[in-house]
Amino acid sequence: QVQLVESGGGLVQAGGSLRLSCAASGRTFSSYAMGWFRQAPGKEREFVAAISRSGIGTYYADSVKGRFTISRDNAKNTVYLQMNSLKPEDTAVYYCAESPTIYTMRAHAYDAWGQGTQVTVSS
Repeated sequence: QVQLVESGGGLVQAGGSLRLSCAASGRTFSSYAMGWFRQAPGKEREFVAAISRSGIGTYYADSVKGRFTISRDNAKNTVYLQMNSLKPEDTAVYYCAESPTIYTMRAHAYDAWGQGTQVTVSS
């Protein structure tokens, strides 16, 4: 049974940083591309970043490019999202997800999702 558990969320001031982690279990982590998505209150879920199985390929939403970095450690079955220069508009619940196909911004490509971790950025 696949399980994804996010951690690292919290309250931070604008301009600050947070590092999210997502620990995966239940299947071979290195066989799956990983993604981060977020959902703010009253808004639709949106893509944040994705990473290939090997970690070589990455892809970012324009809104976070240059501020966020996705990475993974296949030995630890964990994917990370380093978030710098945070803005109030980054406030959302952040979800990690696994894709058996390619690393993509398309949510339907992901077949497993975590429960989410709250990130709140104060102005």
